[in-house]
Amino acid sequence: MTNKQTRKKRQGGQENFPEGKYLLILHNDDIHSFEYVINALMEVCAHHFEQAVQCALITHHKGSCDVRKGTYKDIEKMKEAMVLKDLSVTINSQP
Repeated sequence: MTNKQTRKKRQGGQENFPEGKYLLILHNDDIHSFEYVINALMEVCAHHFEQAVQCALITHHKGSCDVRKGTYKDIEKMKEAMVLKDLSVTINSQP
């Protein structure tokens, strides 16, 4: 990781994430149905039905799919909502 990608601590203990875009990555599992994942993507990530279907299919066939791009703050909120739905998601910084 470059220095720009490294998290720095601000005074007061708050983390400061570097400017730039982050990706919310959905990982495949053998637990949830396509319908469940599609509905979660539409609800949490504001996907249209077709977009949610495509992301679910890519995740199923390739093992993961970047389902949303944005600031760390926005992506972190979506990650938390997806985790509450028991979906496996991670955040990656975009190169």
